[in-house]
Amino acid sequence: MIKRLIESVREYKKASFKAPIFMVLEVLMEVSIPFLMATLIDEGIAKGNMSHILKIGLILILLALLSMTFGILSAHFAAKAAAGFACNLRHDMYYNVQNFSFYNIDKFSSSSIVTRLTTDVTNVQNAFQMILRMAVRAPIMLTLSLAMCFQINNRLSLIFLAVVPILGVGLFFIAGNVHPIFVRVFDTYDVLNNLVQENLRGIRVVKSYVRESHEEDKFGEISKLIYTDFSKAEKRLAFNMPLMQFCMYGTSLLISWIGAKLIVSGDMSTGQLMSVIGYSMMILMSLMMLSMVFVMIIVSRASAERIVEILDEKSDIINNSDPIYNIEDGSIIFKNVDFSYAKDMDKLCLSGVDFKIESGETVGILGGTGSSKTTLVQLIPRLYDVTSGQVLVGGVDVREYDIETLREEVSVVLQKNVLFSGTIKENLRWGDENASDEELIRVCKLAQADEFIREFPDGYDTYIEQGGTNVSGGQKQRLCIARALLKKPKVLILDDSTSAVDTKTDSQIRRAFKDEIPDTTKIIIAQRIASIQDADKIVVLDGGRIYAIGTHDELLESSEIYKEVWESQTKGGDFDEAI
Repeated sequence: MIKRLIESVREYKKASFKAPIFMVLEVLMEVSIPFLMATLIDEGIAKGNMSHILKIGLILILLALLSMTFGILSAHFAAKAAAGFACNLRHDMYYNVQNFSFYNIDKFSSSSIVTRLTTDVTNVQNAFQMILRMAVRAPIMLTLSLAMCFQINNRLSLIFLAVVPILGVGLFFIAGNVHPIFVRVFDTYDVLNNLVQENLRGIRVVKSYVRESHEEDKFGEISKLIYTDFSKAEKRLAFNMPLMQFCMYGTSLLISWIGAKLIVSGDMSTGQLMSVIGYSMMILMSLMMLSMVFVMIIVSRASAERIVEILDEKSDIINNSDPIYNIEDGSIIFKNVDFSYAKDMDKLCLSGVDFKIESGETVGILGGTGSSKTTLVQLIPRLYDVTSGQVLVGGVDVREYDIETLREEVSVVLQKNVLFSGTIKENLRWGDENASDEELIRVCKLAQADEFIREFPDGYDTYIEQGGTNVSGGQKQRLCIARALLKKPKVLILDDSTSAVDTKTDSQIRRAFKDEIPDTTKIIIAQRIASIQDADKIVVLDGGRIYAIGTHDELLESSEIYKEVWESQTKGGDFDEAI
């Protein structure tokens, strides 16, 4: 895990080395001060030697200034290294997430990924900065201070050796009990973020159904879980401080008591005792710092494990060793396709799907809720891979193509339309970043979007709020269709993408497709038969299987399901019930 995280330090390696080096220099300056203080007391103050006092005093001032300088430099480089490390971690995680398939995203959930990119990275950043400074400062100061104490008086220094095992056992006990709680807390954070995300997305529904109190109760319950776990963890970590104070004060009392006896017996000078007391404070402060580092590592360990999970996750959809970069045409063949989201043949969403679409055809897909219509079309651009069987585009298995090439030629307007914050032009140019204004207008006319865009005061420069909240559902759908058309794809998939537009606009969009992009294969998932009535063929899905294929007229004659749906929509009734 540590090796994997360190890979993200990269260009901040120098700063990561400089920070502990300057910290070591700072510690050397500090450790020298008590030793010089002893000579100042014994040789200068006790004997009234002013020249010695001035000489040692100037050296002490110089050491203090050097210590301060080295400390500032160490803090500067540690902050730079930690911030850079966190920046690289976020970059590496986000970059890897971009390669995730839908399966990988479903595995973690979007809210969990957001938590790992924010809260978890911050925890690791703080731990890294603390390690660069305190984790270097504490052991070196501890070692050097102990060495100086033993050089001054062996018997008095043995007191410190008795403290270390007590602290070691206590800290080990605390760590073993606290780490599992923090793991649970961060998992609960994922749930909390998911709840907030869901609430904000559906805030209009919440308000229209007056469910604010219900949402508040849900939020309160999860917040209470986090509070309970954090309280439990902090209560156990709280034992760290009294344990440290017990060791510190106990050590100070023993040193003072034994040291006083040694001075009386003549085995130790006053300056030496003052020096040992100074070193004892350094030793105890080192132990305190180690304790703080220890606590921070416990907190960040769970975060580090969650970050590494994202970094190590490999997409299950990757290019083969020699991908194909050219797609001949928009023909599509499904060969005995089975698919399961769980990759389990006992839990199939699609089973035995077998049919062909000629290049340039318009194909309608019809089926009740849960019949796997969306799942079917997501296999074409490899948003998911088949569990068994083959999907061919242009006569080649989609797994043989370069993924970017395939997705450039297979344009999908998904069921959940997404617009990003930015102008209409910026959103449209997701389809082609180099598209001219004339091309933008052309595709918007095809998608029947040009008219309402021109009604906005700023026209194509109108700013779209996050999530497209300042445009209607039908306007959003038409902008997304225009964006997809801008890619000039060989295959265009519309996943119920005209459900929010009126029948007249729907008809105009279909007519524009027929006249303007006749060579593009068009696959239209629809709930309204009117939207696919003129298609070259219509595929009826039922329970993840193909129930019937044919033209509108053929299906009215041969398919009971299609006929029932047609009658339910023309005479009134429940579509899903008909399916």
